[in-house]
Parts: sequence; C-alpha cells; structure tokens
Amino acid sequence: MRILIAEDDQLLADGLLRSLRSTGYAVDQVRTGTEADAAMAAHEFDLLILDLGLPKMHGFDVLRRLRARGSAVPVLILTAADSVEQRVKGLDLGADDYMAKPFALQELEARVRALTRRGLGTASNIIKHGPLSFDATGRVAYINDQMIELSARELSLLEVLLQRTGRLVSKDQLVERLCEWGEEVSNNAIEVYIHRLRKKIEQGPVRIATVRGLGYCLEKIAA
Repeated sequence: MRILIAEDDQLLADGLLRSLRSTGYAVDQVRTGTEADAAMAAHEFDLLILDLGLPKMHGFDVLRRLRARGSAVPVLILTAADSVEQRVKGLDLGADDYMAKPFALQELEARVRALTRRGLGTASNIIKHGPLSFDATGRVAYINDQMIELSARELSLLEVLLQRTGRLVSKDQLVERLCEWGEEVSNNAIEVYIHRLRKKIEQGPVRIATVRGLGYCLEKIAA
C-alpha cells in the first residue's frame, strides 16, 4: 500500500510518516498543494491524506483537480478548521473522510485501514486467496491458518499480489506500489523478493506464476 501525505506542518507530518511506515505502508510526503497535485497526477497511490490549508494551492483545489481527472483514490481530509460548512464542501467535492486537528494517531490509522479497504471494494481487513490469507491490520500472513514468517517487504509484496489476484503485475508496477521516493529498488531486487516470497508460500496450494516479460500473478494450484 502506498500513501501520499500532503501536509505542511512538518512536526505533524513526521508523526504520520513514522506511524504509517511502522505498520508497513510506503509513505511519501509533499508540503504544498501544487506538489500534491503534481504527485497525484504522476504516480499511483492507494490513499491521499490531504491537509486543506496548504500553501500554493488550497486542499479543496487539489481535491477538485484530482476528481476532475477521474481518479477514485480515497481521500482523507485533515483540517484545523472543523466547521460543518467545510466538511460538507469537502465531501461534496469527493472526499471520503474528514478528521479535525488535533486527532489521535490510533484513530487515524483505523480510518486509513477503512479507506484502503473501501478502495479495494472489501469490508474486511482479511484478504484471502484459497488457503492463503493476509491480515492487513496485524500485518501477518497465513496458509491453512498457520502463520508464515515474512519480512516487511515480503508482506507488502504479498499484499499487492493478493489485491490483484488473477491479474498480472509488472516489475515496474511493483516498484511503484512498494517503494517511496528516493528509494532505489531495481528490477533485479524485485526478482529476489519474488523468489524469497515464492519459497515461503508455495508450501501450500498457491503459487506465484511468472509470465516472462510481463510480470507476476498469484494463482491457485489445481488439485
């Protein structure tokens, strides 16, 4: 899961970055509305956490431009001005949720989980594929109810594949979904992560299929 935080209060942003990264998300930050608008136009994110009072472009304008491009990415608005009028305007412009500052990080994390579930079209924190399941809250994976020991990067890779079961995911798409700005991850490194994950999950009737030159797909092995 990849999240963009658009927040110019660096102290608050640092807290959000630490909290969300500790739960396994790849998180990037911008400090102005124009940077947020450009980032959302150029990259694929699973969630935008958007402060309204951004310099250079107001958060409402960022949101308006995002929806005008046809993007359905979930948006969580943060604001210090918690008025009914602002909440109504934000929701009418296409925001999915709203939090007034100050807020508890624990509540924000729960709202992030709810919004990313909604973005995937599911009401559960558990993603399943045959005997394989992934708990997005606890960041653990199971095969036939037996926990698999996976690294943070392997868990994130598995999550991406589970979210796209039945569809090919290219190496470039994996880099885009797993890596933050400035993080150098080569296609060879992706192959290494796939190899390690494959060894750990193929003890059960699930495998990662490779379509040379196109990408990877999670599929069940026929009995």
